[in-house]
Amino acid sequence: MTPALKTLVWMTLFTWAVIMMASLCRARAWTWRGMGLAMGNRDDMPMTSQATSRLSRAAANTIENYLLFAVLVLVAHAAGADQARVALGATVFFWARVAYVFVYWAGIPLVRTGVWGVAVCGLGIIVSALI
Repeated sequence: MTPALKTLVWMTLFTWAVIMMASLCRARAWTWRGMGLAMGNRDDMPMTSQATSRLSRAAANTIENYLLFAVLVLVAHAAGADQARVALGATVFFWARVAYVFVYWAGIPLVRTGVWGVAVCGLGIIVSALI
């Protein structure tokens, strides 16, 4: 397995973890009532805090960006693109996305946008290996 495909696997696991974190925070699953909500139909969800709302938005953004990342890595792999460059782009993207989620959750707006831009640069590096 190439380094870029390994990073794709790690990004898949990270995306799943962010989705779960957002879901469990939304339901407040660390409480008895929250566990019941998390395992139920979620009809009576409590109001969310600003931090939980930010985490939910970060999860949604992670899913959106994961789709772009996965397609580019898989196309680069199928096309036999320069694996070193694809691996570099994948690594930049992955670590920037990890930072993005935690910066967004913490509520640091300007840094959040900057880290998002670094992740986009990672995608750009992958695209440059395809062109």
